[in-house]
Amino acid sequence: MSTGGLVIAIPRGNLFAETLDLLDRLGASTKEIRENERKLVFEDEGILTVRPSDVPTYVEHGAADLGITGKDVLLEQSEREVYELFDLGYGHCRMIVAAPAAADPLGEPLRRRGIVRVATKYPRVAADHFASTGRQAEIVEVKGSVELAPVTGLCDAIVDLTATGRTLTENGLVEREAIAECTARLIANPVAHKLKAAEIDAFVARLRELK
Repeated sequence: MSTGGLVIAIPRGNLFAETLDLLDRLGASTKEIRENERKLVFEDEGILTVRPSDVPTYVEHGAADLGITGKDVLLEQSEREVYELFDLGYGHCRMIVAAPAAADPLGEPLRRRGIVRVATKYPRVAADHFASTGRQAEIVEVKGSVELAPVTGLCDAIVDLTATGRTLTENGLVEREAIAECTARLIANPVAHKLKAAEIDAFVARLRELK
């Protein structure tokens, strides 16, 4: 089995290698993809390779029938009109609130200022989390290494992904709160889900067989 006539957007980055391994197990050819780091479109295989954060965009607008991306991306882009079909079970990490280990920055700033300053690459997730727990938060969006923000005094805490916790420890941070468990997910374009229901159902059925 290949991609069964479907176009699939897959993520470059941390999930890339395991996604290609999964496609191999499904019978798709990934040899050309593995050998071409710069090429993005593989028409014969029905595969697009894009940034993880762009996968929902390509799927929502119909450039791809299916996509694979992390749950963290889907949480941050919850407005996207895509269907989440299947938890692929790899790429496990956790979305957390972390802060310096030496103090209680989530408590003191709230008591003193009535607000906590939070740096993150996930502004929507962070804002929703603090709002849902009745706390005011000033969200500072950063693109690079978010662990640097509390060290330099930019913020009181961060919201970020962690897999092993090693990076947190190296920067003097500890986990304070858990927000969500994140793994790779299969998503579908709503129109394709109707018009190509048989093909998509067959693809998902094969995935279930591999679990």
